[in-house]
Amino acid sequence: MAATNITEEQWAVSAGYLAKIREDNANFAVKNGRTRLAHTETYGCQQNVNDTERIKGMLSEAGFGFTEDASEADLVIYNTCAVRENAEQKVFGRLGILKHMKEERPEMMVAVCGCMVQQEHICEKIRRVHDHVDLIFGTHALWRMPELLYRTMTEKGVVVDITDSDGTIAEEIPILRDKTEKAWVSVMYGCNNFCTYCIVPYVRGRERSRRPEDIMAEISSLVAGGTTEISLLGQNVNSYGKDLELDIDFADLLRMVNDIEGVRRIRFMTSHPKDLSDKLIYAIRDCDKVCKQLHLPFQAGSDRVLKEMNRHYDKKQYLEIIDKVKREIQGIALTTDVIVGFPTETNEDFRETLDVLSKVRFDSIFSFIYSRREGTPAAKLEPVLSDEEIHRNFNELLELQNRICKEKNLEYVGRTEEVLVDGGSKTDKNMMTGRTDSGKIVNFEAPQSLKGQYVSVKITGARQWSLEGELTER
Repeated sequence: MAATNITEEQWAVSAGYLAKIREDNANFAVKNGRTRLAHTETYGCQQNVNDTERIKGMLSEAGFGFTEDASEADLVIYNTCAVRENAEQKVFGRLGILKHMKEERPEMMVAVCGCMVQQEHICEKIRRVHDHVDLIFGTHALWRMPELLYRTMTEKGVVVDITDSDGTIAEEIPILRDKTEKAWVSVMYGCNNFCTYCIVPYVRGRERSRRPEDIMAEISSLVAGGTTEISLLGQNVNSYGKDLELDIDFADLLRMVNDIEGVRRIRFMTSHPKDLSDKLIYAIRDCDKVCKQLHLPFQAGSDRVLKEMNRHYDKKQYLEIIDKVKREIQGIALTTDVIVGFPTETNEDFRETLDVLSKVRFDSIFSFIYSRREGTPAAKLEPVLSDEEIHRNFNELLELQNRICKEKNLEYVGRTEEVLVDGGSKTDKNMMTGRTDSGKIVNFEAPQSLKGQYVSVKITGARQWSLEGELTER
């Protein structure tokens, strides 16, 4: 069944509340001689970053300015992550700090949103322990934020909306991005995979794809504003289109974006190995704007553990996919996710994970120690290994991958790479940073005026996580 889009009438209601807040903010500015300021903090994945861009878009429409300093903000919003316990603890720590700020400035509004609060037990904990929080809303209530915020501004007591839903799509939400040269564009939301360790399907809802014409329109608008690098985003982009009543999949979508004039680079994440088709591999190979970089999480090397994770592939199948990718797409950079210490993982199982690293030789990895998530099947399992053993294994994995990363980066020394300049050093105004087509970070001396441009850089040195180079020409 195709995803449900909110109706024009539904968004008109939200837009009406934006207008009411904008009027109130205008009156505030006249009375106080300044604009109300909002401060946002984002935890977790790029989907959360993309959601925060929508939050900021609505706040901007409502007349808020923005500040990097929470202590001077009139509204503080934390957009939260539920994937790992560490992210939750950071949010609770920040809320503790905000309590003292709010004691000094009672008029400050505090909001917590996103995946973490979509879980009812977390929402109740915040209401019980952090009674200075004024607004709590989950992932499915994002498009209703204007109404919820207006109620926060005009009513007493905490406002809560963690409505459970398979999810809708709201195309009308305005977006405010921090960067011009590159942008994340969501092509789908939610996940149907239900890996036993993962909370995402429970807090993000089922998979739902945006209509291709809406995606094309957003990208065309971005290009008109100067964006040249587009990153297509979804929990599992390989499943794109399965819920649409159209004959389209992610490979087709890549080719459509590749045909948009003005797009220079296309990236995407995340892919699930079970859905990586030959058709998609050929699209990556054939589309000249699609970056030769693939993020393909394997999570664990043991077949038994993969089955208990509900990953729907085994080690042999994963390695066969990687071999095909390397064969068809020369020079592709590969990255992955790895979990160490899944409850049933033994030391022998862990050796299988190290074997995958040795065979594939990823350019980089995102590695995590398993984090128990209440409400997932794996949360009921008792760990086989001790914390000491798990941390020892984790350190061994890092040691192996760090060596591989350095060796892979050394292969770039002497090459000349095209780099999109997207930032500068905070400590040295003469140093700039950017990424190669393959996603490698390059640091080099250049004027700040080159930000947003593509330049040629000769790679002169390699570090573990980045490259060093010299500007050759623009």
